[in-house]
Amino acid sequence: MWSSIYTAMDNDRKRLLFHCTHMGMMENDVLFGSFARAHIESLSSQDVQDLEAVLTNNDMDLFKWASAKVSVPDEWDTPVMRKLIEFCRDSQT
Repeated sequence: MWSSIYTAMDNDRKRLLFHCTHMGMMENDVLFGSFARAHIESLSSQDVQDLEAVLTNNDMDLFKWASAKVSVPDEWDTPVMRKLIEFCRDSQT
């Protein structure tokens, strides 16, 4: 099933999915990768751009933001980042 979905994806989504599953910290691979696999098809083009941009931050900041240990700075507080935080929170329960 995944292979047919992956084949139908545009290159930006493929790149984002790869990036979300091949980060520097295994914890982020799990958090961001799980989110990407669950939502990659439903993300808007803006969400894809915003998530790709936020991934330029260092791994520890990304982990703290995704796990809601610290607040996301205003410049990275986008709708997709809020979806990711909610996804991570819901995955823990």
